[in-house]
Amino acid sequence: MDSLVKTAESFVGNFGIHIDESSPFKQALVFALVLAGAVTIVRPVWSFFTVLLSLFVLPGKSLTDFGPKGSWALITGASDGIGKEFALALAAKGYSLVLVSRTESKLVSLAAEIASQHNGKVSTKTLAMDFASNLDADYSTLKKLIEGLDISILVNNVGLSHSIPVPFVETEQKEMTDIIMINCLATLRVTQLIAPGMISRKRGLILTMASFGGAFPTPLLATYSGSKAFLQQWSTALGSELEKHGVTVECVQSHLITTSMSKIKKSSALVPNPKQFVRAVLGKLGQPGGAQGIAYTSSPYWSHGLMHWFLSYFVGERSQFLVNTNRGMHEDIRRRALRKAARDAKKQ
Repeated sequence: MDSLVKTAESFVGNFGIHIDESSPFKQALVFALVLAGAVTIVRPVWSFFTVLLSLFVLPGKSLTDFGPKGSWALITGASDGIGKEFALALAAKGYSLVLVSRTESKLVSLAAEIASQHNGKVSTKTLAMDFASNLDADYSTLKKLIEGLDISILVNNVGLSHSIPVPFVETEQKEMTDIIMINCLATLRVTQLIAPGMISRKRGLILTMASFGGAFPTPLLATYSGSKAFLQQWSTALGSELEKHGVTVECVQSHLITTSMSKIKKSSALVPNPKQFVRAVLGKLGQPGGAQGIAYTSSPYWSHGLMHWFLSYFVGERSQFLVNTNRGMHEDIRRRALRKAARDAKKQ
């Protein structure tokens, strides 16, 4: 402590200020240094403690806080992966379902699976639409389909990434446009159809699936990364707007999951399967997990939450080191993907 005080005395001495041994100023300086040191030590410890509580101890809100069983949940991108698991989980909890995705045959199969599991007690409606097309007629059809329904839960799950990591200047225009249409505009348009009913009923839950690709800038996935960052900013702003109407908005951040988008087939501690991930989301509603300090946002899967907290707190979400590390990782993924494509081409 004496060395800290002497350092402070030397610093203020540069400005022509001299501290008397018995002056109140010295006492105040010592107190300020002790307080600053305590905060520096306690703050990360407390932050980590709250992360652990959020991820492993504290329960999330009940789904019935947002709407009674028998009310409806609308899920986009519902026929595969995370969307399908949301449909199965919400059906098991007694919610009726509006399933929206591109492939009609998969939607029909999922609706039949749900009917069989619940002996026809869970109502389902389906709509096949290609969100990349952004057709007004499709949104008009969706509006008619949900007319009069008490939709208490909206899961904005539909999404698209690049086929492989690619430099932005080499990104094909169609891929770039499809990513923006599906990830951004489709989410906005569907939410704008659903939110007014939630506002009128003064309750509801809007879950939007984001990504670490948006939380942490990701070179070679620049368009996808930007689209997911947009969803984070939009969700936080929307959450503030709708909170006064009793509607809850939650942007869900995640790392990799075993889906067709990630192209990872084997789960691990860092890569859950869709069922594990959806269980965490629905079990921790309202808990920030690793997304501490980000309004209307959660990172609920335990390993993703710990990773999110550590990178944000100690590395920096947009630090040069993190961005460059991300770039190197995705450059390596691109090289391996191109080599595999070349091998496959030779086999044909």
